[in-house]
Amino acid sequence: MALRIYNSLTRQVEDFVPLQPGHVRMYVCGMTIYDLCHMGHARMMMAFDVVYRWLKARGLAVTYVRNITDIDDKIIRRALERGIPIRQLTDEMIAAMHADIRAIGIETPTHEPRATEYVPQMLAMIGTLQDKGLAYQASSGDVNYSVRKFAGYGKLSGKSIDELRAGERVAVGDGKEDPLDFVLWKAAKPEEPADAKFDSAYGPGRPGWHIECSAMSCALLGEHFDIHGGGLDLQFPHHENEIAQSEGASGRPLANVWMHNGFLNVDDTKMSKSLGNFFTIRDVLRDFEGETLRFFMLKTHYRSPFNFGQANLEDARAGLRRLYTALEGVWCERVAAATGVDWSQPEAAAFAQAMDDDFNTPLAVATLFELAAEVNRGKDLDKAILMRGLAATLGVLQQPPAQFLKAGASLEEAEIQARIDARAQAKKARDFALADRIRDELAQAGIVLKDGAQGTTWVKA
Repeated sequence: MALRIYNSLTRQVEDFVPLQPGHVRMYVCGMTIYDLCHMGHARMMMAFDVVYRWLKARGLAVTYVRNITDIDDKIIRRALERGIPIRQLTDEMIAAMHADIRAIGIETPTHEPRATEYVPQMLAMIGTLQDKGLAYQASSGDVNYSVRKFAGYGKLSGKSIDELRAGERVAVGDGKEDPLDFVLWKAAKPEEPADAKFDSAYGPGRPGWHIECSAMSCALLGEHFDIHGGGLDLQFPHHENEIAQSEGASGRPLANVWMHNGFLNVDDTKMSKSLGNFFTIRDVLRDFEGETLRFFMLKTHYRSPFNFGQANLEDARAGLRRLYTALEGVWCERVAAATGVDWSQPEAAAFAQAMDDDFNTPLAVATLFELAAEVNRGKDLDKAILMRGLAATLGVLQQPPAQFLKAGASLEEAEIQARIDARAQAKKARDFALADRIRDELAQAGIVLKDGAQGTTWVKA
């Protein structure tokens, strides 16, 4: 089966054929790093981490670019509030982002460009647009894009110029020729700090948000590449404006396939600081393992609305424990050391069919549960190895089972083992009341004992 992807540009699922055989070039709009990453950011990065992993699992080479916006009004404001240089703030927030997403198994992209490193490329593209009559410098000093002069504007979002104009509430100001025109270069304001200003032929200033992604993607992937992705909230105006800029400058399609992950809700309500239901990745990781959070997100298709909530996270943790418990029952050096997947196996074929159908992770995860049931029934090492190999393409089930099942215990492992030893001595002395009391006390502390032929083991409840 060919890999098929839903293309937001054509509004249909299509066979995916890389422009260059065997090599995929993919750009995803990354973070504006003025604060800690929240669950909406995790959702987006997770969606495209799955895409990245599966493309590689299919034997394709992937050049994956996920940018960092490190100059922006919010960044400037936050740096001023804290009384620190912009670079100090952005370095701090990038380090925090990397720590948070590493905890949920997000792989490092091929390139992670910072916008401030590509200002010359942005200025070159602005110059090309001006030469083609698609950009103009306003009386304010800003350089704007002339939307009505780009014939294809609205093709990604499905919005016509007239529809956009009818809904436009922004009055013409700052020398804009049309309210729909957007800024390519922002002229510096006197009150702005020196480290927010860059020299240019248009005077000191900084790039607009949209031109940053156009310049970085084209610089690192070429003017025409395979996949452009991001959150659904970026489809308009950000991605629409990227198309206008990039295709206006080059005369070529920017990306063959446009992918957008669905919105994130919290208990069926939009996440918002004002509603008090706003969660950073770091908030969630205080109470849940990174792998649990990852598994939770895998259970929803990337294009579907993602409903975040405590009960859903608990359900995901329970499901992941079921999978690890199946592995624990057959864990041995052979299972631990095995790598790769035998794709000729029927379960592997079903898994691949799900992933090739627009990255259907919920169906792929269902295959893992089917394998876990077989492992539990027959203690089949080959099925356990296959389950782990398939799970690796999703970035889960790669820890030793005991490590996951014991994570977050309220007691130190040495203390738990001492109580297990004391219980064993009590049973040997036929003091079953004491043995039961030790078991019950551990259960109250969230420690479940498992008696077997090899002795007593434990897991966190």
